[in-house]
Amino acid sequence: MPTRDLIVVGASAGGVEALCQLMSRLPGDLPAAILVVLHVSSDRPSVLPRILSSAGPLPATHAKSGERPSRGHVYIAPPGYHLLVHDGTLRLSGGPKEGGHRPAIDALFRTAARAAGNRVVGVVLSGSLDDGTAGLVSIKQRGGICVVQDPNEAIIGDMPRHALQNAEIDHCLKIADIASLLLRLSVEEVPELKRPPTQLLDREARIALDDGSADVSPAPGDPSQFSCPACGGVLNEIHDGDLLRFRCRVGHAYGPDALRMEQQQALEGALWAALRALEEQAALARRLAVRAREMNLERTASRFDERATSSEQQASLVREALRRGLAAPAETEEESPPGDLPSTGHRGKAPV
Repeated sequence: MPTRDLIVVGASAGGVEALCQLMSRLPGDLPAAILVVLHVSSDRPSVLPRILSSAGPLPATHAKSGERPSRGHVYIAPPGYHLLVHDGTLRLSGGPKEGGHRPAIDALFRTAARAAGNRVVGVVLSGSLDDGTAGLVSIKQRGGICVVQDPNEAIIGDMPRHALQNAEIDHCLKIADIASLLLRLSVEEVPELKRPPTQLLDREARIALDDGSADVSPAPGDPSQFSCPACGGVLNEIHDGDLLRFRCRVGHAYGPDALRMEQQQALEGALWAALRALEEQAALARRLAVRAREMNLERTASRFDERATSSEQQASLVREALRRGLAAPAETEEESPPGDLPSTGHRGKAPV
């Protein structure tokens, strides 16, 4: 009988430390392959394979498209690419971002569930927002096991906490106990899974693969009143069990928390643009007022002064809104070698 030989792990801020702790507790002969997604910036090389290889006995490398996952090996999503599972092999995809991320945890979990069914164990570690929750829902629907790090232990507990609130979680444990659990689950036999994946799971997995085999338009779900922060298209609402998510016609996907954060960042960008425009408008009006006075056109100069004052007042209101922080910054975390705690002062990706 098959065993639970595919472990998929997702993490974001605080995830480097959590991953190192996990790898340090797993044996070198683990009878399962481990696939890892850590939210990373795409504009710099990643040293995560070296960090995780030095943290424990399991070798870790960046995944390559077309290779078959081997037991006792850790495969890591490289910056800028989704790590996916398809037809028993690993795939790297430049497909649409999910939750503002590529690589995205949901994309890995969803394709792993589609490909390997009940042989999959999904693990969500430290991180903010909600990536991983929808993927865990897919894993559970296919008979896999869902595990999250205890939010009280995680450096950033948002991702595990959101999963606990919105998905059917089998185990919520500290890192040391997760390692022991994975070792037990990896030798557990499971019956052959014969039922096919749902139409929604199959379609969304093909969207992530970005191989031209998916009919993306129209998007799954029903049109909502919201627009996609990435492309401006209409977002469709998808009700996946009790979980609400969104996807646009070209494939960008969001959970509620990720959509809220992207909207806040778009709002901040719009406010800064408005502030610049208002200050330029005020400066131009002041300049024209000076010019009018040089020509002895006092009434015209007064009108320009009034326009400048109005623009300055509006700019002051916008600057005050920005100062009060209408939009929170994106989470960031520096990848650190084992033993160094990652920064926890920001929220968002881990530039690797």
